[in-house]
Amino acid sequence: MKEIIMIIRPQNLEDVKEIIESINCGGMTISTVMGCGSQKGNVKGFNEIKGFKTTINLLPKIKVEVVVDDKDVETLIMSVREHLVTDHVGDGKIFVRNIEQAVRIRTGERGVKAL
Repeated sequence: MKEIIMIIRPQNLEDVKEIIESINCGGMTISTVMGCGSQKGNVKGFNEIKGFKTTINLLPKIKVEVVVDDKDVETLIMSVREHLVTDHVGDGKIFVRNIEQAVRIRTGERGVKAL
């Protein structure tokens, strides 16, 4: 099993939800986050008391987390890339981590059955 973490633009959330649903993923966790990547930020103001410029470099993003069977990882990644790519900075990132075990609390099912 793998955990897929996607940092995406807020306007792409519905597309990602449809993609996740299409591979029959058991569920997802969605968080509103702030962050920056290679786009950095812009100088937004000047602090007269301290005498230095302040850079605001955090942009609103959505963090989507899912755990999927190993066989679904590449399908999910390629589908997300295909639907979300704009070739502009800020399209997002996908991270993949190993999951050793999953347990459904209600039934005690383990592994892929718990997803």
